[in-house]
Amino acid sequence: MSQLLLSPVETVACCSPLSREPLSQPQAEQVASLLKALADPVRLRLLSLVASHEGGEACVCDLNDRFDLSQPTISHHLKVLHGVGLLDREKRGTWVYYRARPEALADLAALIAPVAGTPSASGRCA
Repeated sequence: MSQLLLSPVETVACCSPLSREPLSQPQAEQVASLLKALADPVRLRLLSLVASHEGGEACVCDLNDRFDLSQPTISHHLKVLHGVGLLDREKRGTWVYYRARPEALADLAALIAPVAGTPSASGRCA
């Protein structure tokens, strides 16, 4: 019997909000890989830069100047974000263009959002 393997983003889409019911061990392991990808400050910035870029997509060439890192390092971080399902990519000539996957971001937000009626802390960005 073969087992269906879900990507981290697909696992998040199947999970109830954390405040509604506990994750299973396999779900927690899959979701953790997604959160680990986002836990890196460079990757978090890259996701933000791509998602907020004009037209909703960005080329590696658009992102290199924002960091004091080499182009291969930036490409590696983008590959990780693509691998967990947060970014789509398309090669055009010699450049690769990345686009955030809105449904993946929405599923992640729904996973960590409090269930209606649950007390929540009001936090603000620094």
